Amino acid sequence: MEAGGVADSLLSGACVLFTLAMYSTGLSDLRQMRMTRSVDSVQFLPFLTTDINNLSWMSYGALKGDGTLIFVNATGAVLQTLYILVYLHYCPRKAKIIQTRSTQRLSFPLTIATLLTSASWTLYGFRLGDPYIMVPNLPGILTSFIRLWLFWKYSKEQDRNYPLLQT
Repeated sequence: MEAGGVADSLLSGACVLFTLAMYSTGLSDLRQMRMTRSVDSVQFLPFLTTDINNLSWMSYGALKGDGTLIFVNATGAVLQTLYILVYLHYCPRKAKIIQTRSTQRLSFPLTIATLLTSASWTLYGFRLGDPYIMVPNLPGILTSFIRLWLFWKYSKEQDRNYPLLQT
């Protein structure tokens, strides 16, 4: 196997690994919802947007014939749909909006997983010369850095302890 082929295989594997790890961060939210029988500390929007994203990318993977895109996004669509169904099961009839200066409602593991996933897919798209893979992942990198900044800025005001971000 030539050097480019090995690098492409490694990058494809990293994309699959990071993406599946990102999808699995929802399992802690699922466990939280089941234990507390509520959705108070869980955000709905990431589940919905990721599910829509997965379905779109799975379609693109099918059109392109890219097994990597099809596999990870089919897996993601199944998991995100599961998370949505559990969320809707435990969701109260009235939605509450709480405005705080706290990152308590943000998921640090999801932020790190999104950064790694978006960066690896951007590199994968770059290696393939495919802007349709590369460009849509750039916002994931940007929003991850914004979330990391929020964790740094408001880290002392939240219940969870992230010692690497505290100064």
